[in-house]
Amino acid sequence: MSHPKSVLMVVTSHNEIDSEHPTGLWFEEFAAPYSLFRDQGYAITVVSPRGGTTPIDPHSLKNYEATPGNEAARKALQGTRKLDSSLRAADFDAIFFPGGHGTMFDLPDNPEVQRLVAEFVQADKVLASVCHGPACLVGALLRDGTPVVKGRRVTSFTDQEERAVELDRHMPFLLESRLRELGAEFVPAANWQDNVVVDGQLVTGQNPQSSAGAARAVIRLLSA
Repeated sequence: MSHPKSVLMVVTSHNEIDSEHPTGLWFEEFAAPYSLFRDQGYAITVVSPRGGTTPIDPHSLKNYEATPGNEAARKALQGTRKLDSSLRAADFDAIFFPGGHGTMFDLPDNPEVQRLVAEFVQADKVLASVCHGPACLVGALLRDGTPVVKGRRVTSFTDQEERAVELDRHMPFLLESRLRELGAEFVPAANWQDNVVVDGQLVTGQNPQSSAGAARAVIRLLSA
């Protein structure tokens, strides 16, 4: 009997942009993939930089429905494992980084995030992220010092979308601009359109609307 596929999901621990802007994980970007992965029977491990309960951006819960899938996702966010050196790419089939503005503050400079991203890319394993989740790619380097995104087709929450939600001046950097600076071939779509870009084993989604599509791309790659 074959073992189920295993997916590592890495979520933010950062809960505010400033005193006037609470933030955290954008719920749909975790809940939709989590539910789809559960439906596939995958073994899912949820981790965060600090461990424990993950902050959820309150704006992402405005139209919350207490469906079994959403309730299961919320429960999974209440006891996340701490992201540490014991987590290795060799132990998982895929890694998935949901977004939320919190990721802009605690993923790019996190050495364990940088290590895991590089491990997955160098092992040619599935690495996926959505919306602000591609902030995980910003600080990661290959063994020769090349940014992992250089020459790769990617997308993320766009600079235009950031300006539309009026949070551009509150961000430590603009994600689209930074990915371009690192040598990525950035592939945007119109604001709020479902846009998933697959480059080999690297999957990126543009915004919350791309959450389920990014997860389905992961499932297709793991089923190939």
